[in-house]
Amino acid sequence: MRVLVTSNNLVRLSFLTALLADAGIEAIMLDTHTSIAEGSAGAIPRRLMVSEMDYSRACRVLQEANEWS
Repeated sequence: MRVLVTSNNLVRLSFLTALLADAGIEAIMLDTHTSIAEGSAGAIPRRLMVSEMDYSRACRVLQEANEWS
């Protein structure tokens, strides 16, 4: 697994997950429980992960949607 995006913006992470799903790429969110446990103050960003095999394609999907920084 590789980190694709790290963010505290839950709306953006949800949107990116939907973009990837539309392209047939499975993404998982890590650090959700840790972020909640610390009070959701934004101190611990969540990580959007994809498999090593899907990483390059996932980057292209986000680039084409102008969501890659």
